[in-house]
Amino acid sequence: MSLRVLNPNAEVLNKSAALHMNINAAKGLQDVLKSNLGPKGTIKMLVGGAGDIKLTKDGNTLLKEMQIQNPTAIMIARTAVAQDDISGDGTTSTVIFIGELMKQSERYIDEGMHPRVLVDGFEIAKRATLQFLEKFKTPVVMGNEPDKEILKMVARTTLRTKLYEALADQLTDIVVNSVLCVRKPDEPIDLFMVEIMYMRHKFDVDTRLVEGLVLDHGSRHPDMKRRAENCYILTCNVSLEYEKSEINAGFFYSNAEQREAMVAAERRSVDERVKKIIELKNKVCADTDNNFIVINQKGIDPPSLHLLQQAGIIALRRAKRRNMERLVLACGGEAVNSVDDLTPDCLGWAGLVYEHVLGEDRYTFVENVKNPHSCTILIKGPNDHTIAQIKDAVRDGLRAVKNTIEDEAVVLGAGAFEVAARQYLINEVKKTVQGRAQLGVEAFADALLVVPKTLAENSGLDTQDVIIGLTGEHDRGNIVGLNHQTGEPMDPQMEGIFDNYSVKRQIINSGPVIASQLLLVDEVIRAGRNMRKPT
Repeated sequence: MSLRVLNPNAEVLNKSAALHMNINAAKGLQDVLKSNLGPKGTIKMLVGGAGDIKLTKDGNTLLKEMQIQNPTAIMIARTAVAQDDISGDGTTSTVIFIGELMKQSERYIDEGMHPRVLVDGFEIAKRATLQFLEKFKTPVVMGNEPDKEILKMVARTTLRTKLYEALADQLTDIVVNSVLCVRKPDEPIDLFMVEIMYMRHKFDVDTRLVEGLVLDHGSRHPDMKRRAENCYILTCNVSLEYEKSEINAGFFYSNAEQREAMVAAERRSVDERVKKIIELKNKVCADTDNNFIVINQKGIDPPSLHLLQQAGIIALRRAKRRNMERLVLACGGEAVNSVDDLTPDCLGWAGLVYEHVLGEDRYTFVENVKNPHSCTILIKGPNDHTIAQIKDAVRDGLRAVKNTIEDEAVVLGAGAFEVAARQYLINEVKKTVQGRAQLGVEAFADALLVVPKTLAENSGLDTQDVIIGLTGEHDRGNIVGLNHQTGEPMDPQMEGIFDNYSVKRQIINSGPVIASQLLLVDEVIRAGRNMRKPT
């Protein structure tokens, strides 16, 4: 009432109304994303204001693209998007876990229980679950030669939740090989060294890994070769075009010869740079069939292109800066900023360089490099929806493989961890907790089951049968997950279904924190300056 005196325009939601608004917002967002979870999840179609369409199963894309208006739902969505930024996956799981925590809490609150007691129970259960996760995880020794099979299993588990099986299995090898390609011992993995290029052409199953680089432009001279084998590659950041002097100066000449002499003098500095490159080419390619390629970050003007073409050199200009870094990692050699001290040591090597023309776009492929530390995933698809879907999936797949290498651990998937954690909380942790906080632990334990329940629901199975089957097996001491084809319990280790340890840890950490904050809200006041109702 005191607020009414201070600001008569404020909108106020009191105790139970505020709580139920938060609970309903969390449940509403959960219902939207629930059907996307797992390999059998359905696809959402987002239609923009201009009628553009986006088809996606990726929770992160959905939450970013959807226009969410409810403030509570926005808060949950932001938590889930942060989850994706940190660990690359687990957005849908975070949202449905928060929604389920709120749903379980509602039962107890409606019976007159105070939210603070529940929140205390959540905190105890969260700590216990994180300790259990440390015991439950499966350590993986990475060393200098990581176990490719484990990495493939993790990547396959992630990709199958985003794409159909045949394509996911094909992308699994691509994703694992690309991360191993850019990985250097004793250094953090830099996923930016995996270039993701896309071409609207052919089918999604034609997506492939290029151990080298694909540049999205071609040579600028019509007479330069379109295909070359055994190539030396000079990566440079040197201006090979005529530049005006920075000082404004006027020249007077009395006849045409003087003008010609002046034009020649202006060109001479550029021509000398080009000649130094041609000299290096003659030095390394003499008496061999080898070719010479110049990839320059700055411009090359037509006269310079002509000189290079006459010397049999293929030249590409205005390459992107990030590609200059990748070229050196892929082909070897070093990037030069001046042509004064050119030596054969600064040249890279590629077995094959060719140009591919697609409509009006040109692509240059640099392949068959000797010891690549950079590579390109070339995504192909008949339309923009397919390409965008594969792009999102590949990004998540790369992060999943990177997380596994850095965590040196995996967690059994298919709902096995959630059921095991629930049994641990109910059978062991709950007994050690005094008083009503036990109910908070119980609510948390039941909320964990939302993952296997949703997996079963999305596969068209009976959720009660599935949960009873899984908990029964766990009570007998067998760690099992859900076989979404048959609905029977199965061993995830035998089927090769693994989740990321860091993703699971992040979900368990962030879910209860947001749920607790929302449960402790007892009044929602809409009284900001720019939110007031017009009088």
